[in-house]
Amino acid sequence: MTLLQRYYVPGLYVEDHAIPVPYDWSGKRPGEGFGGESLSQFYRVVTAPEHAHDDLPLLVYLQGGPGGSAPRPLDPRSDGWIAEAVRHFRVILPDQRGTGRSSCVDGVTIAQWGEPRHQADRLKHYLADSIVRDLEHLRLTQFGGRRWVTLGQSYGGFLTLSYLSLFPEGVAASFTAGGIPHVPAGARELYEHTFPRMARKTGQFYERYPGDVERVAAVADLLRNRDVTLPNGDILTVERLQTLGAGFGMKPSFERIHWMFDIALANGDGTPGARQRLSDAFLDAVMVETSSRPLYWPLQECIYANGELDHPLGWSAQQVRDTMPAFDGAARPLLFTGEAIFPWMFREEKALRPFAAAMELLMQDTGYGRIYDPDRLARNEVPLQSAVYFDDMYVDSGLQLDSLSRIGRSHYWVTNEFEHDGLHGDVVFRHLYEEALNRGDLEALFES
Repeated sequence: MTLLQRYYVPGLYVEDHAIPVPYDWSGKRPGEGFGGESLSQFYRVVTAPEHAHDDLPLLVYLQGGPGGSAPRPLDPRSDGWIAEAVRHFRVILPDQRGTGRSSCVDGVTIAQWGEPRHQADRLKHYLADSIVRDLEHLRLTQFGGRRWVTLGQSYGGFLTLSYLSLFPEGVAASFTAGGIPHVPAGARELYEHTFPRMARKTGQFYERYPGDVERVAAVADLLRNRDVTLPNGDILTVERLQTLGAGFGMKPSFERIHWMFDIALANGDGTPGARQRLSDAFLDAVMVETSSRPLYWPLQECIYANGELDHPLGWSAQQVRDTMPAFDGAARPLLFTGEAIFPWMFREEKALRPFAAAMELLMQDTGYGRIYDPDRLARNEVPLQSAVYFDDMYVDSGLQLDSLSRIGRSHYWVTNEFEHDGLHGDVVFRHLYEEALNRGDLEALFES
């Protein structure tokens, strides 16, 4: 292994590593040598201090996103599942390509890639088919080819099904939380399910904080009547204000957004009325809350593209939104939007503008890498245990259950006790682990 450093954080022993992986996996196989352009695959190995030198089974964490880097734990409980996982496993936390310390991609990077067609083609190399090959290469070259357990949160569940489609021989068992995609994949189908959920979530927000109906409307009206600039120079539009709902499928987002609007108006005691202006504190909070991670929005719809498409993605979320006038910025009460990209983002957000031309091409492309093999999933022999959140705002529970019904050796736990981020507490992973353990699904892992 290419060890960079080793150290302790409270309650955890940590090793940092990095290895090269091919930028383009075409014509290459994980575990073998390669030539040509490479990227850095950074990963951390985390254990409980008392297990630092023990030969424990391996668990690799598949981060949500897309475009998300691995957690940086403050202690075992700062990301709830880790405290339970390090009791049983040596935990591997890889930064997916293009994120964190794995050859990070941002607006400066994409500008260096040259003309838009080249940029769009390169972005396709940051999707599941490449990510999973990076992980399999890591397993084969750095961990002696030992089978490992995968734990996928959100988009990590999409990666799980890609792994089980492409390299099931590398996986001893899989856990997922809130992240089973519908196979066959389809972005528009997903948004047709999730936009109504976004409307219901907004209704629940206003039901909990009824005074915010007037307060949110006052802010939106102000934005419609004058130009307001965020501290980073971006124009704050009503449409961007609506994206504050992107976190409504997690806790405690209702409270966080409520308190943001509590300080939104700077006149007198902040009660909606005449001669309003938006406070600097509110504008700063909106900028932080709505600013984009570099690859998160550009890849958002591309993660649903599986091989040759019958029709281009074509800004699927915008297509669905256009059929729902309740989401118009002039409608009242103002509805918030969720995890969805819209064309205006790449015109108005400084961090996303460098991606704009490439995005227009990606939204019209029909050729992507194969990320799922439905036949292989139907014959799957790797134990798969999934947490399905019944009210999930991002990954529709009905679509998740339909996919699981067609995946061999899959088991699921449906619950409405948690939101999409339930794994980050201290219950979900422990429940999944105990279910698999009691079923005997982990027997071979501990024998090896």
